[in-house]
Amino acid sequence: MQTTSQRIQHYLFTANLDHLISESTQIETAIHAFVSALGNLPPGFNLDTLYTYKVPMLSEDGTCSLIEELAPEPYDIAPILGGRSEANTRKLLLLNQLVEHATQLAGADWLGIYQTRTNKIGDPVLVKLAYRGRPSRAEFPLNETFARGSTNSTVGLSGHAKVIDDVAAHTAAGGAFYVCDDEVQSEICVPVLDEGGKVLGIIDAEAQPKAFFNSNRMILVVAMALVVPALLP
Repeated sequence: MQTTSQRIQHYLFTANLDHLISESTQIETAIHAFVSALGNLPPGFNLDTLYTYKVPMLSEDGTCSLIEELAPEPYDIAPILGGRSEANTRKLLLLNQLVEHATQLAGADWLGIYQTRTNKIGDPVLVKLAYRGRPSRAEFPLNETFARGSTNSTVGLSGHAKVIDDVAAHTAAGGAFYVCDDEVQSEICVPVLDEGGKVLGIIDAEAQPKAFFNSNRMILVVAMALVVPALLP
C-alpha cells in the first residue's frame, strides 16, 4: 500500500501537476487537516439539502446555462446514485463538509465536487455532488464534442488538471470554458483519481479575480482531490 507521500507524488505526476512536487509536505498537512474537519450529521439536518439543488435553465441545444433563469424544479441526484440510502447520505454529508471547509480556506467564489456516472439515458457524465456558490449545471457530458467548450469535461476525459489565470484571454485564444458566472476570471480544475490513475471525478473552483489560484490555493484543491476518493458514494 502506498504511503500518503507516495500517493501525493503519484497524483501530481499523473494529473500533470508535477510543478507542485516541492509542496508535497504542505499538501500532506492539508490532507490531514481536511480529514480532521469531517464530523457527524447535525441534529435536524434536512436531507433535501444533500440530495437536491437549484440549477439554471439550459439553452435549447444544451451547450450553455441561462445564468439568470433557474429551472422550475431542483435537480435530484438520488436517481443517478441509485436512490437515497444511509450510505449515500453519509458520503454526501462528508463531501459537503469538505467543500464547506475548503471554500472557507481558499476563499473561492465557487467550488464543487463532481463524480463520473452514467445518466438516465446511458451517457457518461460528471454529476455535481456537492458545491458552494451560484447555482450551476448539474451534469457535464463526458465526450470530446462537449469538452471543446468545457474545462470540466476536458479534465474529466484527460485526467490532466487545468489552471486558468485569465478566462477572457483563455477563451479568446480558443480555450474551453463553460460560463456559469460571467464575472469569473480564474479557474482551477483537477481530476479525482483512483490509485491506478482512472478518473473518478473532478474538483472545480472559480474566482472573480485574475490569477487567483496561487500555490497555496492549489495545495488546498489538490489535497481535496486526494481525500475525495474515499468519500465518493
